[in-house]
Amino acid sequence: MNKEDIRQLEPKALWQHFYSLTQVPRPSGKKEPIGTFLENYGKSLGLETLRDEIGNVLVRKPATPGMENRKAVVLQAHMDMVPQKNSHVAHNFETDPIQAYIDGDWVTAKDTTLGGDNGIGVAAAMAILESKDIPHPAIEMLITVDEETGMFGAFGLQPGFLKGDILINMDSEDEGELYVGCAGGLDANISFAYREVEIPEGDVALKVSLTGLKGGHSGVDIHLQRANANKLMFRFLKEAVAEYEARLASINGGSLRNAIPREAFAVITVPAEGVDDLIDLVKEYEELFVEEYKGVEDHITLAVEQVELPNGLLPEEIQDDLINGVTACFNGVFRFIPELPTVVETSNNLAIIQSNGTSVELKSLIRSSVESRKEELASIIESAFALAGAKVEFTGGYPGWKPNLDSPILQEMTKVYENKYGKTPKVMIIHAGLECGILGTHYPKMDMISFGPTIRYPHSPDEKVNIATVQKFWDYLIATLANIPEK
Repeated sequence: MNKEDIRQLEPKALWQHFYSLTQVPRPSGKKEPIGTFLENYGKSLGLETLRDEIGNVLVRKPATPGMENRKAVVLQAHMDMVPQKNSHVAHNFETDPIQAYIDGDWVTAKDTTLGGDNGIGVAAAMAILESKDIPHPAIEMLITVDEETGMFGAFGLQPGFLKGDILINMDSEDEGELYVGCAGGLDANISFAYREVEIPEGDVALKVSLTGLKGGHSGVDIHLQRANANKLMFRFLKEAVAEYEARLASINGGSLRNAIPREAFAVITVPAEGVDDLIDLVKEYEELFVEEYKGVEDHITLAVEQVELPNGLLPEEIQDDLINGVTACFNGVFRFIPELPTVVETSNNLAIIQSNGTSVELKSLIRSSVESRKEELASIIESAFALAGAKVEFTGGYPGWKPNLDSPILQEMTKVYENKYGKTPKVMIIHAGLECGILGTHYPKMDMISFGPTIRYPHSPDEKVNIATVQKFWDYLIATLANIPEK
């Protein structure tokens, strides 16, 4: 089916707004077009519409008749999306619309991320604002900027901007689950400075490409044990350098701090007489990776091709230190929550490794719901790279969201779900950064909860949202708004 068919799905109001969002470029860091779009939307409805200095959009809608004595509700989502595509795809996220289409029971996008994270939440809030027949208390639609790159909108929100009593975040990704806690995060920024050296006479340049990995969200997918392209590439490079006289000219792996890297590319040189042996090594490692990740990764490809000689190489000492540092760097699940052994407590994603001729820059995202464990893992990573001679800095730390199992909105939404669907929703803590943790520092008395429809493979070109759960999410939201307790 073509992309316009999504506007015929139910609930139509939500899907029509989601379609509109796919037509407005909104990658993280490019907040002006989507911010203006949302601001104009609020004003077109004749509602009080504000835009703060950082770009967050707030639209206020009065309570419907008979609901004036209920607590005011903030419907919260973020406007940006993760811009991920496969390397062969010609798509400019700053100018091109997302080509969303129906694929069986799901809505997905052609060769790119869909933006269901968090476009479905934004679309739901927009549909509530324009509704004429949905009972609700006073509503504030808060749509924040640049959540995916550091939650800058939530950090920049000023106390007093919101008037609501209850905040419903619509950025969770499993229907039937209510989220009451989340992990905090910390960025590790690692760098190796160098001056390029000359290529040994007689060397030939080869480009090694690792592609076809699933990737995914570095928080909610980290427990799935998917391959990290950076770790696999450096595993190969370590043997290529040690045993085949390979030298590293450039490296480019991963593209986003909060996405498990799906691809990595390295340009190396080897003596001309060793080219065939190096090609054989590539084949051996591809077979090894395919075997090791059988049942987890379906399309791992490690390929090699001859290319023009680069301008220079990393100095041998820097090359070896980089390889050792990456090899020693912990990646994946560090610890599960003892009381909830299927829920990740602490993890690291070695997200990005890029060289530019004068330095190699690495970015890693550490997550934990326990502050001391986050600090412990940060220290481990710092030690690994400090021993390798790198510069290590930590930035972008944000707090977790401590669960409140006595939350009134949790109790009310549990009751509503049980009455509508005859079963109890799961109460969850997510191993990802929800804005609730940061918003709670600005509004410590606000009662908060997070829920959403079922979204799979966010932050990757395989992202998709389940159609039936969007309808259920919408029905649940409407029922919740009708049952908000009195002030």
